[in-house]
Amino acid sequence: MAKEVVVSGVTVEAAGNPIVRKIGFELGRGEVLGVVGESGSGKSTLALALLGFARPGAKITGGRVVVDGVDLLSLPAAELRRARGRKVAYVPQDPATALNPGLRVSTQLTEGLDQPARTRVRQLLDTVGLPGDDAFLRRRPRQLSGGQQQRVAIAMAVAAGPRLIVLDEPTTGLDVATQSRVLDLVRELCRARDLAAIYVSHDLAVVSDVADQVLVMYGGETVEHGPAREVLTRAAHPYTRALLAAVPSATHRHRLVPIRGRAPGIEDPRAGCTFAPRCDYATTACSTTHPTLARSASGTLARCIHADEAARSVHDVPRAPEPNVPAADQAALLSVSGLNASYRGRQVVFDVSFDLRPGQCLAVVGESGSGKTTMSRCLAGLHAEQQGSMVFAGEPVPPAAARRGSRTRRELQYVFQNPYGSLSPHRTVEDGLLVALRHYFGVTTREGRRRARAALDRVEIPARLAGRYPSELSGGQRQRVAIARALVCEPKLIICDEVTSALDVSVQASVVELLRSLMNEGPSMIFVTHNLAVVRSIADEVVVLSEGRAVESGRTERVLASPSHPYTRSLLAATLEVPTN
Repeated sequence: MAKEVVVSGVTVEAAGNPIVRKIGFELGRGEVLGVVGESGSGKSTLALALLGFARPGAKITGGRVVVDGVDLLSLPAAELRRARGRKVAYVPQDPATALNPGLRVSTQLTEGLDQPARTRVRQLLDTVGLPGDDAFLRRRPRQLSGGQQQRVAIAMAVAAGPRLIVLDEPTTGLDVATQSRVLDLVRELCRARDLAAIYVSHDLAVVSDVADQVLVMYGGETVEHGPAREVLTRAAHPYTRALLAAVPSATHRHRLVPIRGRAPGIEDPRAGCTFAPRCDYATTACSTTHPTLARSASGTLARCIHADEAARSVHDVPRAPEPNVPAADQAALLSVSGLNASYRGRQVVFDVSFDLRPGQCLAVVGESGSGKTTMSRCLAGLHAEQQGSMVFAGEPVPPAAARRGSRTRRELQYVFQNPYGSLSPHRTVEDGLLVALRHYFGVTTREGRRRARAALDRVEIPARLAGRYPSELSGGQRQRVAIARALVCEPKLIICDEVTSALDVSVQASVVELLRSLMNEGPSMIFVTHNLAVVRSIADEVVVLSEGRAVESGRTERVLASPSHPYTRSLLAATLEVPTN
């Protein structure tokens, strides 16, 4: 039986260097291919190339993308534009890039339809589990939640009846419950409409849940490809195995293992195996031999001359340090009592109370809209409409940061989800740290540079990057610089607001292990997240928020192993795990 999608030899180049090299695969109707790899591996470049797109400065230089019998890459420009939407559709990571902020939902859903009937729009919204009433149709994107925006973007993608849908990180940044609903939607659309789908993600647990096949990319190449279960439980390529070692679990606490070194850039030399500089199995032959994609002992296709050895090896999961159990009489570093918060008079946080002791990590978890970020901004003095009491380091703390003393502001630091929220785009990495050092310590430029370099060294940012601007760094590097910016202030408490939500698994592992090591040196931490697997890995205690109320709290092991509240149980039920056998 002919396959619905046949991709072969897809190659994309920039400045004469390959970004994506000779990618190929086949998909039948209703099948989902998961494409995984670190940032910079070429996943998104491949996703766009499947629609005949290449980013500025890049060019598709070879290959075929045959969908429903039509080779998209051979079509003239006008015909290719018509084929987008009708043969192949695209759903971006950020729905804001697909939705026009000035247009109503109804208008956006009918733009690509030959017959813009209101009945058809209602059917589309019903397909993606959204209301089709007039009130919803009149809304604009800013009036929708992140999950609703993503569902509208998916409805737009399937409106013209494509045969292939390409989803580029569509659940990154969504909470586990919303993510679960989007994944259910993708599976149902593929089944009911015989759609083939490409699901690009850095989240291996998500891919294990939604994909029939998995294609692992590194350095722009396919390094492993096969049925999802075989790739994820019997990986033959050392890179795939390294990715799996970096994945946290909500069922057990273990140390995450980042992949050493860095992913190659397009300008790096390509002699031998691209992964060899970071590989535990590398030998001299790996530096001179470029391996082919061949069948391995585990049944997958792997690009490695040591694939059979890797497939047979057993991976030992390193145990994480035991949770910090404070002495019963130890005074709290932070005591919060009766915290309430509102937006424009509407209450969103209700009577939240907790204690945090020195050296501990407290996780705050819940769905989007549960009040996590509002609560954490209250603690940092960044939210105006709040009531309640807060005692930090034995002293009462005013609600507004502007009314707090310099010492309190210095010792209580906030790291934003988006590091651009704390890093000036107009200052170099080092200069950004110098601003804080001069403000709080009045140091000389020479002393400030010494302290800044020491802080960067603690977060494993090389000195050669100190003179770069944030835009010249990767996402993981920017997040590390934001943490260094907090560290130079010599804080007693660091509030981390979703700092790993958009990072790939290896960078997430390195940031989590970095934060764990920092806590060993002194600072306590409040870790705001929707990722229960990361919570199990790093947190000593947890507070679960639902609709602004703390519905459960306690030791992390107890809450995640034996949750007492139905809401906590629902979050755990929606949390995905990579299969182990």
